[in-house]
Amino acid sequence: MNKREAGDYYETLACDYLRENGLKIIQKNFRCRQGEIDIIARDGKYLVFTEVKFRKGNRFGTAEAAVDYKKQNVISRVSDFYRKRFGISDDTCQRFDVVALDLDDDEALHIRWHKNAFLYVPKRNTFY
Repeated sequence: MNKREAGDYYETLACDYLRENGLKIIQKNFRCRQGEIDIIARDGKYLVFTEVKFRKGNRFGTAEAAVDYKKQNVISRVSDFYRKRFGISDDTCQRFDVVALDLDDDEALHIRWHKNAFLYVPKRNTFY
């Protein structure tokens, strides 16, 4: 399995997990020039933008740790574009979640869902 196939596989597992926990999946792999959001879903009144991260072992840190400030900024920018493109009001409740999937040494898969894992990163105004 190549890297893209593995990513699709774990994103599908994350979607199944979120569905089982009551979310309605709207879109997978939404891409624009600013970047990508793995899963966009509805959870009651919330529009949920979800990053999926997979790790085999913890040699390079936890899956959650890979969603650093830079990645949060990208997801925030893509969420702005998504809402603008589909005419979704700025007043719509939104949330940024992370689904972390890890394979341990015994090849057992562990899924952790972090609701509201990070806050929206506002655009920085740059003055020259």
